[in-house]
Amino acid sequence: MSIKKRSTAAEFRLYNNVSTLILWAAMLSLALLCISCSQENDKAVSVDSPTSLTYRLKWLFNASAAGDIWALRAGFFKKAGLDVTVREGGAEQDAITEILMGRAMFGTASADQVIRAVTKGADIVVLAQIFQSNPLQWIYFANRTRKIAGPDDLKGLTVGITFGGNDEAIFNALMKKYGLTENSVNLYAVHYDYAPFWKHNVALWPVYRNTEGIVLQEKMAKQGDKASFFDPERYGIKFVANSLITSRRAWKENPLLVKKFASALIAAWISALDEKNIKRTAQAIHAYDTDTPVAIIIRQLESTRRFVMPPETGPGSIDTAAWQQTADIMFQQGLVTKRLDVREIMISNAPSNAISQE
Repeated sequence: MSIKKRSTAAEFRLYNNVSTLILWAAMLSLALLCISCSQENDKAVSVDSPTSLTYRLKWLFNASAAGDIWALRAGFFKKAGLDVTVREGGAEQDAITEILMGRAMFGTASADQVIRAVTKGADIVVLAQIFQSNPLQWIYFANRTRKIAGPDDLKGLTVGITFGGNDEAIFNALMKKYGLTENSVNLYAVHYDYAPFWKHNVALWPVYRNTEGIVLQEKMAKQGDKASFFDPERYGIKFVANSLITSRRAWKENPLLVKKFASALIAAWISALDEKNIKRTAQAIHAYDTDTPVAIIIRQLESTRRFVMPPETGPGSIDTAAWQQTADIMFQQGLVTKRLDVREIMISNAPSNAISQE
């Protein structure tokens, strides 16, 4: 596995815009090259000899990929008879594109990525939902900002938004639901550094609660400040994060392999986040995420556990209602041009004619 430089919060979300363009290019290339590359692609997706395969992540190796790393390092894939290469994701290594091009059999993608791709014709199916709750939240200085007990308390504050990112769609949905306007909430365009947040020019800054949120919380504590987080899910906005995906073709032609891989991965996530394994999991992650101290990774894993394994649901469970809400939000905001019945892409429940033009 290669190790890539850690990226900023804005980079973590900004690549969603780039991936749309990459997806279109990939689909066009696939259409032009499918005949000449069919033999190579068949081998890549391992339909006929499926013991060796590639799994492409959504992003870089960090605590959000704990189960993926642990599945490899602790031998879960090997015990399942699978020879798996796990590759980092990113703007130029989008998992959906890799699957469409036949360079990977499995991948991790957020619901908005999947919905965009499917409404543009990509034949992708969802096998499991890794994050049961979305870790994207807004961090703020609790000791410098008034108490935020609900969306109404956001009035008059400046809120950081990555325009074109997931957080924009989430926050727009929150504003619509609670009657907030741009006249009542000041929106600030997030870029590549946290300076406006540290200087208190922006009150709330979008972060992934289980990774960069932990790092910022630590820095704030060292300077005598207290961090709090605004969670849109508490107010009814569910926007699904990372899920396990594959192509419909792979699922249809080799369902036993698909099930074997998904089962091994979910088992690895459960094991990775088990309290007795946390230190070893952190050390395994640190082997790739060398810039983050093991002590911080342990805290990140403890936070990640709450998003992946909440007590009310099982790891890997698919929240169809949350997926549908995500699809509806995207359609209402013009992020996709077609309505999607998400049951079409859930392999356990796939009615026909699920996508309609409106």
